[in-house]
Amino acid sequence: MRVHHPNLDHLTDEQLVALAQQGGNEAFSELIQRHQSTCKRLAVSVLKDKLDAEDEVQNAFWKAYEHIGQFNQDAKFSTWLSRIVLNQCLMRLRKDKRARFLYLDEGVAGEEVARLDLPDESSTPEEALAQAEIGTTLHQEIHRIPPLLREVFILREVQELPMPDVASRLGISLAAAKSRLLRARLELRERMQRHTGRLGLVTLTA
Repeated sequence: MRVHHPNLDHLTDEQLVALAQQGGNEAFSELIQRHQSTCKRLAVSVLKDKLDAEDEVQNAFWKAYEHIGQFNQDAKFSTWLSRIVLNQCLMRLRKDKRARFLYLDEGVAGEEVARLDLPDESSTPEEALAQAEIGTTLHQEIHRIPPLLREVFILREVQELPMPDVASRLGISLAAAKSRLLRARLELRERMQRHTGRLGLVTLTA
């Protein structure tokens, strides 16, 4: 249930942030209540588990509270908070070993390996937010891959199904499934390389 702070309802997010940065706990609480539903939806969409999502949203809110003084008002508070939530979810996936799609060209003979690293738990808040943006971009680019390639990629790299199961699920031969997976990896690597200049922290190593 949302608890209203009548004296704060009329304030903008920017004004609430300014109060929170001065130690106003009620202002921070009002900010969180305004954006709580959006954050929960984001977390559930990434983790696919309501309880895990709620845990990481609460962890994100605590981190936001700890680092509110570092928030730069050139950005929107909602964007900043969403990136923290996304970062928490990505780290949860990393811990659960459900993010094997980070290795985009594993085992491709004659090709350099493109590796995208998720945020490390020792990252500073600024680095974590930058890495969260990388995660968002990766998610977007996966969904821009042609459906024929995207299906095999998600089954293999996200859901971690064995290749024979992937082929069976798609009703194609094992050789065809491996061929599509290779094409999907190469397409995603090419798409991510277009962002390396803008994102900066994306790691593409040979």
